[in-house]
Amino acid sequence: MSRHARAVRTACLALALLLPAALTTACGGHDARPVTLRVLAGPELADVAPLLDDLAEDTGVRLDMTYQAAADLTGQPDTAGTSSYDLAWPVSDRSFLLGLQASGKNTARPESAPIMRSPVVVGLAPSVAERLREGVPGGRLSWADIADAAARGVVRFGMADPRRSDTGRAALVGVATAAAGTGGALRAQDVSCDRLRGFRSGQTLTGASSRDLLAGYPAHQDRANALIAHESELLSLNATRKLRRPLEIVHPDDGMVLSDFPLLLLHPAQRDAYRKVVDWLLGADAQRRLMETTYRRPVNPDVTPAPALRTSVGNALSFPDRLAVVEQLVDDYGDPADRTADQVVFLLDFSTSMRGGRIAALRAAFAGLSGADRSAGGKFTRFYRGERLTVVRFGGRVLQERTVTVRGDADLRALGRVVADGGFDDATAVWSALDRGYRIAADAVRARPERPVAIVLMTDGESNSGLSYAEFRRRYDTLGAPAEAVPTFTVPFGEADTGALERAATATGGRMVDAGLSSLSEAFKEIRGCR
Repeated sequence: MSRHARAVRTACLALALLLPAALTTACGGHDARPVTLRVLAGPELADVAPLLDDLAEDTGVRLDMTYQAAADLTGQPDTAGTSSYDLAWPVSDRSFLLGLQASGKNTARPESAPIMRSPVVVGLAPSVAERLREGVPGGRLSWADIADAAARGVVRFGMADPRRSDTGRAALVGVATAAAGTGGALRAQDVSCDRLRGFRSGQTLTGASSRDLLAGYPAHQDRANALIAHESELLSLNATRKLRRPLEIVHPDDGMVLSDFPLLLLHPAQRDAYRKVVDWLLGADAQRRLMETTYRRPVNPDVTPAPALRTSVGNALSFPDRLAVVEQLVDDYGDPADRTADQVVFLLDFSTSMRGGRIAALRAAFAGLSGADRSAGGKFTRFYRGERLTVVRFGGRVLQERTVTVRGDADLRALGRVVADGGFDDATAVWSALDRGYRIAADAVRARPERPVAIVLMTDGESNSGLSYAEFRRRYDTLGAPAEAVPTFTVPFGEADTGALERAATATGGRMVDAGLSSLSEAFKEIRGCR
């Protein structure tokens, strides 16, 4: 029973001796028969259950809770007035409102009230947090630092499945927004296929909801040294004392998505009961108890946050305002349980015309992708653990070829030596090199059909040796389906034959990126692993 209810009960018992007939309504706390509202809630909201009996006693409204993860991006509650539920209580109403907007139906947005708040943050094993802070000026970690550490294999994290969980989507949006670096809500052009590959390679645990994820984590601490979830969930997990050591809560310096756990009215006929529930939940007593029970931040300004909840959320990242953007992001991220990494075949022109500034730019691009680029953008787009990389140096023939599966810095150094130490050749056999690339790629597809494979061809001149383009196409056609699954992305440089390169890219399902419009390094980042 709440403190308010106990006070009312005490006063009523005293007065009842004098005025027994007149006090039934006043002392009951409500003047109507009890009402039961059916509520569809996110699984994360199961921790509010200890308050619900007092809510019912104080307001006369009982909440019949059904906890269910969102099945898709349109959210679970049906359009207001047609749902089998009276209320919805999700982590956020963002997905629901985006789905309503995208439906094109002239349906009013349901009445909604934020009940509490919590940012999506990172919980790190203390030893990992200490290691990462040592390499960051000021020790203030960002999503870029987490992505970089995931790509290197230092951070192995758990995160709810973004396809099914509002919490997982909020986490993914937070990382992707930081990766875009625009400071605003994600737009379609900001969702780039290369920026989250390294981050994704670090995910080793998932669940249909963050509640499922965190419930299973104590038994799987060897599989992940980090969790991405709401601040409240990580604080609650630490309080269970089920972990070897409590996770260190990191509030990423490049911003966080903030969830406000709104209560939505789906059936307007229940507005009176809904308002009673909202008013009770937003009262100072209930807000304190919610904070103490769930570790979420109060929305009532009269309630002082607990010490653990006073860290500033800094730059609160905006959620995309178009459903298509979130769908694109989630589709690109794919199944978190799928551990298949990409394979990229780099065909690099080492003809004599590449001497000087051009080869310097090429080597700098590879060094940057191997971890030398410490900018935020570089941390999101570096080569990552598990990625399979082939470098073919060519002139009038194949000069050198090396394939590695990235397991650590030693593999990247080995690949870097191929690019840094190789000599040059007088001729340029572009189509012979591409033919060799497709034979490597086709073998890779046959060996592991589930692994995405792409080719990147970089050259600064016209082909003057080896196969003709027509002969390359004839040989390409004989490879059949394995070759057809592999796009080629061409990067013309200097005096390259852009027409021929664009034709080859289009014919293989890829595209041409002109390095003259940006740096060669940025061109490589843009197309590496894209589909």
